[in-house]
Amino acid sequence: MTEDTKQKEPEQKKGGFFSRLKEGLQKTRSSMVGGLSSIIGGKGNLGPETMEELEEALLKADVGLSATHYILEQLREGIKKEKIKEKPEAMALLQRILTKLLDENQTELEFPEGEPLIILMVGINGSGKTTTIGKLSAYWKGQGKSLLIAAGDTFRAAAIEQLQVWAKRGGITCVHQKAGSDPSAVAYDGVQAAVVRKMDLAMIDTAGRLQTNTNLMEELKKVKRVIGKVLPTAPHEVWLVLDSSIGQNSISQARLFHEALGVTGLVMTKLDGSGKGGVLFYLAREMKIPVRFIGVGEQTEDLQPFVASDFVSALLAPESSK
Repeated sequence: MTEDTKQKEPEQKKGGFFSRLKEGLQKTRSSMVGGLSSIIGGKGNLGPETMEELEEALLKADVGLSATHYILEQLREGIKKEKIKEKPEAMALLQRILTKLLDENQTELEFPEGEPLIILMVGINGSGKTTTIGKLSAYWKGQGKSLLIAAGDTFRAAAIEQLQVWAKRGGITCVHQKAGSDPSAVAYDGVQAAVVRKMDLAMIDTAGRLQTNTNLMEELKKVKRVIGKVLPTAPHEVWLVLDSSIGQNSISQARLFHEALGVTGLVMTKLDGSGKGGVLFYLAREMKIPVRFIGVGEQTEDLQPFVASDFVSALLAPESSK
């Protein structure tokens, strides 16, 4: 393989995902950017009604009141400071503001030295958590990482079977017990196996549950404690999987899971089926938790690491853009 080929491959892969990202954000772009384009897109000068119309477009895409007010405040200040009078310049400024808002909380995911990275995956029923774990396992296997997954959602036999299918497909170990077993025991076995086998990482599935169910949230706390007994530094990460179609209800989920478990990362799924992708700006403003991955389709490769600049570029891209 030539050096030129090596350099082109990442660009081609990135370009491919950008196209899928752009396509997956079509509904959000229609609700949010359709309004933005008519307000500050194209040519012409900024009018006095611009901010009011812009506010309406942002709220329509579930950007949320606090994030919308922040964005508009930053836009007003930037327009005044840079003496912007024309719409294309205002649109460019808005893109920078949106990117900065999403990027402020982003951090590099760190793999600990001498021990596996343990990720506890949590979320309510229907968020796509188990499927997300399967896709993540395929992603990291493709990155050359050694890993295992633990089927800790013992309340659903289907969840155990689903993870076993993903594991078999990717040649990955799946630690599991029979349905109805103690989830903490599965988590214990999974972490212990990852340590003994010197894996790079392990993901622990948990039962999907309503965040308002106190007993089930206590069960999650127990799982977290048991993981710490095997490996005192673990879990290193607690990732909350959110379904983008629920819009601003994501905030209540994130807050309650964060209070109970200390959420360190978010995974937003099903962006392709929702016009409420603007909720990511709301989450960034309210929760200040890194977004680790986003899903824009059913294929394995449609779940990719979140990059703020790519997300905003795809969101604001004109339909002719590739």
